[in-house]
Amino acid sequence: MSDRSANQPAGRGEAETAAPATAGGGVRNPTMPRFYRRLDLATVLGLGVGLTLVVGALALGGSVGAFFDLPSTLIVLGGTVAITAISFSPPDLRAALGAIGRTMVANALDVRSAANAALSLAEHARRHGALSLQPLLRTTRGWPVMHRAVELIVDGLPADDAERILRTEIDSNMARARMASAVLRRAAEVAPAMGLIGTLVGLVQMLGSLSNPSAIGPAMAVALITTFYGAILGSMVLAPLAAKIDRNADRDALIDGLFLLAAGSVARQENPRRLEMLINTVLPPDLRISNYD
Repeated sequence: MSDRSANQPAGRGEAETAAPATAGGGVRNPTMPRFYRRLDLATVLGLGVGLTLVVGALALGGSVGAFFDLPSTLIVLGGTVAITAISFSPPDLRAALGAIGRTMVANALDVRSAANAALSLAEHARRHGALSLQPLLRTTRGWPVMHRAVELIVDGLPADDAERILRTEIDSNMARARMASAVLRRAAEVAPAMGLIGTLVGLVQMLGSLSNPSAIGPAMAVALITTFYGAILGSMVLAPLAAKIDRNADRDALIDGLFLLAAGSVARQENPRRLEMLINTVLPPDLRISNYD
């Protein structure tokens, strides 16, 4: 997944639309989305509520402090990081950390707004010429593929070349996102295994103190804490984050594909009505646009 920096402050729940600017000769630019990032409440609240419920259940059932053990934490966290690092390169690990941050703060651009923006580009280019889109190069930097599509339209590249360039960029973004999710999925697999290893270590230590029956119960409880940590880390944190990265990557690829269609349509000088039909073939039924109805 590519880093999509925002140039507007967060402050609303949905993507806004910028007021049309006036280009040279009195021609107004098409209405384009305004880019900013907002807190992804689904991710933040999901993680927060899930962990809070677990802690609350522990508090209702007894002492929460009994579930905190430093050696168990070191085995699960340290072991998970170490084994995951063996499976991937340092750049892959850094990309995964960046992807986790982006799942917490999402781009505020919805699919319908992107579809309308792509169609608006084609309509404007048909009426006023591709060069009239040049002022948009300054206002579309918040979404790299949209910016590249506008750039290719203004440069007048042939349709096949423009589509190939955009498709390559989309595929690269998707590959980076898939790699980040693969890192987290691997960590989600390793965490329960490290919990089991920690439990075995604790059981061996417990069996070594069978001469003291009063120590067996507490030792068994400590041994099982590592399994608890591994299950929580893998099933409640890492696996859901990996799924969210995949979901965001699919959504971004859908939006990027709309601008690929727009760039190809403008390069071929097609009727925007045909572009609308193409866009609606890739959109879910509830998100389809109907500007020509």
